[in-house]
Amino acid sequence: MYKLATFIVDKRNLIFLLWIFLLIFCVFVSGWVKVENDITSYLPETTETRRGLTIMDEEFTTYGSASVMISNITYDEAEKIAEDIEAIDGVSEAAFDNTEDHYKNSAAMFSVTFDGEEDEQISIDAMNEIKEMLSGLDVSISSTVGSDSSAQLAAEMQTVTAIAAIIILLVLLFTSKAYAEIPVLICTFGAAALANMGTNFLLGTISFISNSVTIVLQLALAIDYAIILIHRYSEEHEHLDCREACITALSKAIPEISSSSLTTISGLIALAFMQFKIGSDLAMVLIKAILLSLLSVFTLMPGLIMVFSKLIDKTVHKNFVPKISAVGKFAFATKYVIPPVFVGLVCVAFVFSSKCPYCYGTTDLETTRHSEQQLAEQKIKDNFGSSNLAALIVPSGDYESEGKLIRKLESYSEVDSCLGLANIEAMDGYVLTDALTPRQFSELVELDYEVAKVLYAAYAVNDENYGEVVNGLESYSVPLIDMFLFTYDEVDKGYVTLDDELMDTLEELHTTLDKAMLQLRSDNYSRILVYLNLPEEGEETFDFLATIHEEAAKYYSDDVYLVGNSTSDYDLSSSFVTDNLIISILSALFVIIILLFTFKSAGLPVLLIAVIQGSIWMNFSFPYLQNTSLFFLSYLIVNSIQMGANIDYAIVISSRYMELKQEMSIKDAITETLNQAFPTIITSGAILAAAGILIGQLSSDGTISSIGVCLGRGTIMSIVLVMGVLPQILILGDTIIEKTSFTIKKRERTQISGGKIAVTGIVHGYVNGRIDAVVNGIIVGEVDAKIESRNFEELPENINDTGIGDNEKEEVRK
Repeated sequence: MYKLATFIVDKRNLIFLLWIFLLIFCVFVSGWVKVENDITSYLPETTETRRGLTIMDEEFTTYGSASVMISNITYDEAEKIAEDIEAIDGVSEAAFDNTEDHYKNSAAMFSVTFDGEEDEQISIDAMNEIKEMLSGLDVSISSTVGSDSSAQLAAEMQTVTAIAAIIILLVLLFTSKAYAEIPVLICTFGAAALANMGTNFLLGTISFISNSVTIVLQLALAIDYAIILIHRYSEEHEHLDCREACITALSKAIPEISSSSLTTISGLIALAFMQFKIGSDLAMVLIKAILLSLLSVFTLMPGLIMVFSKLIDKTVHKNFVPKISAVGKFAFATKYVIPPVFVGLVCVAFVFSSKCPYCYGTTDLETTRHSEQQLAEQKIKDNFGSSNLAALIVPSGDYESEGKLIRKLESYSEVDSCLGLANIEAMDGYVLTDALTPRQFSELVELDYEVAKVLYAAYAVNDENYGEVVNGLESYSVPLIDMFLFTYDEVDKGYVTLDDELMDTLEELHTTLDKAMLQLRSDNYSRILVYLNLPEEGEETFDFLATIHEEAAKYYSDDVYLVGNSTSDYDLSSSFVTDNLIISILSALFVIIILLFTFKSAGLPVLLIAVIQGSIWMNFSFPYLQNTSLFFLSYLIVNSIQMGANIDYAIVISSRYMELKQEMSIKDAITETLNQAFPTIITSGAILAAAGILIGQLSSDGTISSIGVCLGRGTIMSIVLVMGVLPQILILGDTIIEKTSFTIKKRERTQISGGKIAVTGIVHGYVNGRIDAVVNGIIVGEVDAKIESRNFEELPENINDTGIGDNEKEEVRK
């Protein structure tokens, strides 16, 4: 490590150059990063929602739509506006009538359908024209057309990052030892953050969650590494020059920081095992962020320290962090009181957190900050209520079964209405899928009967149904929609000629049918839109989804899919139980394994995990106590981050306590431990908590905001428990820690002696000056030390400094 550190410090100009090239490259490629805003795209491929959405994307066209509400308007004025909206180029329909679905409490609701899909320019231009036309009115618009949620979220995160940077600056001013340390820390982190953002393109596409919160979480999770190195440098610089201090500090910090990062990375690795692939997406981005932060600290920061070394020396200030000896004394005095109280609180928190009201959709999530879109949606919901739409996908071709299924579904009180080809009225009471004979078709469209028979004969031949032609066409029936489309094709080819009036009717009908076919039928599937009067999620809703499947199974044996927000929520709820179990077990298991190797004790890791797990249960008791829904993804993500990152606070206290108790009394050791650990914990904890709180308060996205709230609250709880409960547990559990240690017990003795002493082991004490080192050799002089030694022996004076007597040299040589 010393050789590696020497190379890094001495070759700092080369490393600066490499980092400059990397950062310039990252600036240019940051635009290559693709962001996925649809959270359902991360559902497992085996889920019904994912398979159904894939079919819908491949087989059907979904036109853009908008709900436009105008408040304080008369019905006559609203009718005129509906006509004006429909006249806009790119608008297919602006549905409006005198029912309560469209006019209520002096407010008009227009259900607008566009000629293109939501991301097509024709729809976006039409939406912009609608907004311009209605700009002077009290209008609320709910639509994904022309709505750039990712841009809005990015702007919010920029605000969060800016405020977080100010808070971090204040925290560093308070906890640093020299003012010039701050630009070193900021440059180090800024380089790591920019490198992470630029290299995201290597992952292909990342989620909007990862794209939004990574920079803030990277700052909060990885700032510790830079602080550890700068503090190491300050300590070494007390007795070494700048270069030697930097090399020594880096050689010592690399193993320490790497070990510290393992717990955080292990918690993120647990996320990658989720069935819901948003976990692996966030894990990959954050793990990459931490690794790049380590690279920045290990390679870039030493050179920056050398550049700013003189300024650091000139700007040293007094320590602003107060001593908290009173907390240590309180911990010792309450060692028999706090642990039992903690156990009781943890048990209660476990019960409350197990009753946490999870939600799996973002529609009803409450956020402190609301976007214009959210305000408009809430206003529409308050006046006209909310709609819950599900798309039922069934094999196409069997219009009779489709009609029966639609009528059966509409008989349920949970269904407001259904829309499919089998219940869309065409003309004179006939629906599009009704089968008509030549006589009925000719009467319906006022077409000459002989011409109708010719059309039916041509249809039968085209359909290779020659028997109908031979046996007579009088009883031959064809679905109305198929006959209309066939007739239009025949006219278009010039095989059939119609009068102008009938041709106009056919042209108008064909336009309507063409759009209906694109939305509701493909070569392989038909789509039935089911409008439910049920909430988006809940036991009643999920049970009725099963009922829909049961009804569809009576007419179709397979290839039936139900797609919508409710089915997506159901799929997410189904995977949550497994994902929660996986994350809880793996994050705890990974951390325990790391702690076992760190402390070489089976008992201590259990005590540390118990404290952090207690803080997690307390954190997620709040939604139950506040009777507010918690987004399931927030629980999964924060659970792993809280276990992986906050455990570092417990490690800091435990490590220092285990060292100090060897040199002083238990009371003094725990007091000094808290004094030494407090600056590190308050720096890291304050930054992570502030980042979480800012995200929770300033993001209008329900998913992002929920993650921030839980992360900020959980970090504060972890700090409180680590500082206020863990010390008492360590004191009380000291016997458990010692008895569960699996290190090889070394012979310990206190030796006061003089002369020549052969030692191979660890020496704590004084040998002509202070010594605390691994010794392998001969000590000449007085020894007053505690020796943990594999070998200890007082030697006679005739033994030379090599430890071998003159008479034995020849024997040793042989």
